[in-house]
Amino acid sequence: MEWVATPPGGARPRTRRARPRPYAGPPSYPAVPRWGFPLLAWRWPLALPAQPAADPVKRVAALFATASATLWITAGVAGLAAVAEGWRYVLLLRSRGEALPATALAISDALVVTTGLLTLVLGVLSGLFSILWALRARVAAAERAGIRSERSDLQFVLGALVPGLNLVVPGSVLSELEHAVLIGEGARERGDRPRPSRLVLVWWGSWAASLLFGWTTFLWMFRGGVQAQADGVVLHVWTNIAVVVLAVVTARVVRYLTALLIPADPTELPHLRVLRVSGAPAPPRPPRPSDADR
Repeated sequence: MEWVATPPGGARPRTRRARPRPYAGPPSYPAVPRWGFPLLAWRWPLALPAQPAADPVKRVAALFATASATLWITAGVAGLAAVAEGWRYVLLLRSRGEALPATALAISDALVVTTGLLTLVLGVLSGLFSILWALRARVAAAERAGIRSERSDLQFVLGALVPGLNLVVPGSVLSELEHAVLIGEGARERGDRPRPSRLVLVWWGSWAASLLFGWTTFLWMFRGGVQAQADGVVLHVWTNIAVVVLAVVTARVVRYLTALLIPADPTELPHLRVLRVSGAPAPPRPPRPSDADR
């Protein structure tokens, strides 16, 4: 007998080797294929580090330059608006006894309208940037001092926009911000009551004065009569002056608190040099060795 070993299922048929087909060009599809690769270079999963959270101090520094520039530009344009309104009042006084030239009236109207619109737009922008700076400064100051503010950001924003509340809330928030910054600097204790500095008090007063002048000027526009219109021009002058003072003081407050929040750059500090020492005892000198050459 002869034993023949075969795999299960019988002997397998010999596979024929397929002949390579000639190249027929790139593949074509009857429609746009729905598969594809992402528009990214190949990388291992989780090879890229997660984006770290933004540093609150850096965010304050980023908004400081924008807010300061906008505030100074607003102060300049508001000053021009005050000059334009003052010139209009001078023309009103001259018109009582003589006819005014048409060119002077056209230039005065153009200046008043242009500077008024620019002051309004820049005032809104500077207020927006100042509020954003204050929100980020509150976060940075609270994190640095290790405290938590009882007033939420929504309460602060609403208190700065709602008439009546905006006479009190912004000043108190700025006082709390200064208090938190000084706690982080170690100048105050956590249990101390917030005591606003003279600069913050000046800002609070200029803020309230500008709001009162603005409301009074707006309501005065609804009065009729020539004398009411002349008085409205005077109110516009004082309102623009109040805006100038507020913008300048706000820029100083922003600079003051930002300088406390951001650590000083050692490369920008002034280098001191000793020029002369008078009245100081002579420094001790060791005895000269006997075997010294000199």
